Amino acid sequence: MTVSTKKGYWIAMVDIADPEGYKKYIEANAKAFEKYGAKFLARGGQHTAPEDPAGDRQVIIEFSSYEQALACYNSPEYQHALGIRRDYSTAKLSIIEGV
Repeated sequence: MTVSTKKGYWIAMVDIADPEGYKKYIEANAKAFEKYGAKFLARGGQHTAPEDPAGDRQVIIEFSSYEQALACYNSPEYQHALGIRRDYSTAKLSIIEGV
C-alpha cells in the first residue's frame, strides 16, 4: 500500500442531545487523537450554516496523512469513544484526503 504524502482530515457535523454526557466522549476520544497525532483546526465555536442545517458543533481535525486519519477512526481507542458518542449525539463525518 502506498502512503499518501497529503494530509488527512475528519470533518464532522454533530448534533448533541446530551451536552453533559457528550463530555464523556470528549474524554474518551483523547487517547485515539493523541496516538494518531490529531490536530484540531476547528472545534465548536461560532458558525453559520447558510444552506442547510449543519449541526450544533462542527469539527475539523487534521492528521499527517489520509491513512493516519483512517487508522485513527478504525482504532480500538476511537471505536470505544464512538460507542460513547452515539449515546449522546448523532453526527455526519467524512474522512478526506487533502490537496
